[in-house]
Amino acid sequence: MTRVLVRDLRAARLCLQGARGWFARHGLDWQAFLREGVDAEVLAATGDALALRAIAEAERRMAREREQEQSHG
Repeated sequence: MTRVLVRDLRAARLCLQGARGWFARHGLDWQAFLREGVDAEVLAATGDALALRAIAEAERRMAREREQEQSHG
């Protein structure tokens, strides 16, 4: 399961202030997102292209983390 984190929004070059309003419009908890991220499926369900950009960044981050674990493990 992919979790989208704040750093994924930044990597996707999305404005955090705009993202906060976007979360509110979609009934998503911004504070919970800041603390623990959000499941990619939740963002994907909105069908929003910007959400898909953030998900793509999260998937790239997770792939890099897996590669690092494998090279150090």
